[in-house]
Amino acid sequence: MVKFAHIADVHLGGWKQQPMQELNFQSFKKTIDICIQEKLDFVLIAGDLFDSAYPPIEILKETFAQFKRLKESEIPCFIIAGSHDFSISGKTFLDVLEKAGFCKNVTNFEIIEHENKIRLNPTLYKNVALYGYPGKKSSMEIPELRKLKLNDTPGLFKIFLLHTTIDKAKGSLPIDSIEIDLLPKADYYALGHLHIDFKYKNFIYPGPVFPNNFQELEDLKYGRFCIVNTDEVNSLRKIELKIKEVLPLKFKIKNSLIATGQILSELEKYNIKDKIILLRISGELENGKQSDINFQQIEKYAKEKGAYFILKNTHDLKIKQETIEINLDKKDSADAEQETIKIYSEQNPSDFNLFISQLINILSVEKQEDEKTEIFNTRILEESKKVLKF
Repeated sequence: MVKFAHIADVHLGGWKQQPMQELNFQSFKKTIDICIQEKLDFVLIAGDLFDSAYPPIEILKETFAQFKRLKESEIPCFIIAGSHDFSISGKTFLDVLEKAGFCKNVTNFEIIEHENKIRLNPTLYKNVALYGYPGKKSSMEIPELRKLKLNDTPGLFKIFLLHTTIDKAKGSLPIDSIEIDLLPKADYYALGHLHIDFKYKNFIYPGPVFPNNFQELEDLKYGRFCIVNTDEVNSLRKIELKIKEVLPLKFKIKNSLIATGQILSELEKYNIKDKIILLRISGELENGKQSDINFQQIEKYAKEKGAYFILKNTHDLKIKQETIEINLDKKDSADAEQETIKIYSEQNPSDFNLFISQLINILSVEKQEDEKTEIFNTRILEESKKVLKF
């Protein structure tokens, strides 16, 4: 009956490193290539085409060129805004794409105040009714989703585009989610927002067109999207977008003075040509500090061996904390704070130590009743500046 692509979370312009930004765009271009080759009826983009509501002009020019290819192939594109390309003002560059005739934003609703409901109106295309509601910052769309109802279209195949978190997919994430039982009934839910490959009944997250950060590169390795053909028994087909191979390497180190050599020795074991190298470095340093790891030397070696790009993550690399032992009898227990400061100052001599007692006193001040947090924070900051003579 209908054959379409379900794309989400493209995040064009999201990567700050130029080589990774280029891969993100190559993955999007490959997605468009496949859509054209498959001779689809239409394409859906369920939010976050761009990483921001106002992307750079270079990103826009390249994006427009790909949408032009879709239009020339007579494949319509239906879209909604996501939490990244949504704007409170309601104005985004999705509007520019739509006015250029490259896509159709299917967000169309009216507020029914006496019912406390939001009625969604359909965009009709052949035998399909498309409904959409945008994603917003900080999951602000969730309370609104609980009020939705459809302006029904009996006999048509109903597709609902949403950029949000559904309860069945959030797992242990401490975020708000919409209960799927509260959503209006549809034949296919084209979801975006969670960067996961997920299916529950007819609720589908296709995953991002390209991994958007270090962790996603580790977990997903490649981008992906879905093609749906309702004429086939297995109607959902998942497409992986293999642009570059990813080589994740993990190092747990204790001595940063020898860590550079350890990492280089490990890299020598692999063919890293044209690969994305992920270095995840963790551990508790007993010798040296993080700056002793010569990442410039590691990157130079990887480049000489033809690696496409190297990314590092040192979030879980810590410096071993020394414990200060204090022997106080019961009579002196009230002086524990001053004794701690004294011992710390002896072990870590610095002019800053002269301010420790005063700063502790300032930070121990409690917020006054009815005092706004912003005012309280400003008061603490100003008092601290006086002590430090800023």
